[in-house]
Amino acid sequence: MRVPKGWVPVVSREILEELLKKSLIELKVSKEKATELLNELMLEELMVEDRLNEEVRQMLKKFDSEIEKGRLDYRKLFDMTKQKLVKERNIIL
Repeated sequence: MRVPKGWVPVVSREILEELLKKSLIELKVSKEKATELLNELMLEELMVEDRLNEEVRQMLKKFDSEIEKGRLDYRKLFDMTKQKLVKERNIIL
């Protein structure tokens, strides 16, 4: 995650306040509930890359011996695998 988790509630509140101030949204729930839902949504989106990175790490474990012997470059293999999955799944990072 590129944004620290501690920033998410602050950013969520600011986004909600701006949207309300500009009358771009109308709440059907309390401001607190809307902020909580926005926090959850933002965390979910921000963690997409973290989950993808973990999946790539798991996939590359089967190549551990080749990487340790120096036959494969882990960083290059990681980046290539990640980009392939991003493209296949149409993930926006």
